Amino acid sequence: MSIHHLQLWVPDLARAELSWGWLLDRLGYRLERQWDHGRLWRGDHSAIVIEASPDMVPGMLYSRLRPGMNHVAFRVDSTAALASLVGDAPAAGWKRLTDPRHPVGSSVTVAYLEDEDGFEVELVAPEAEAR
Repeated sequence: MSIHHLQLWVPDLARAELSWGWLLDRLGYRLERQWDHGRLWRGDHSAIVIEASPDMVPGMLYSRLRPGMNHVAFRVDSTAALASLVGDAPAAGWKRLTDPRHPVGSSVTVAYLEDEDGFEVELVAPEAEAR
């Protein structure tokens, strides 16, 4: 089984569309649907939705440091693809987080990115010899 979709409520749809749209496109997701408050990208087996929902509580901003979801981890095909993503990420509104907070094993290479709204993604690539 796998996740059907993940929905993120964001404070600024245009800003999130720039960062998340760029990342999801690079990871092979394709923009499938747009509406006034949101966007949906679909991958092979799951979808990611970003939405500036009118139902959000005003003034309450997301923080990965509060109880709730901390980050989303995506598989990346190779360490070369990972390096390319990390290198291009700042132009799309992502900054690199350099402090790994947990070990994931020696058979992968990991990078952490954070967007302007504090959402974190973990990018996980297999080591060349582990594939």
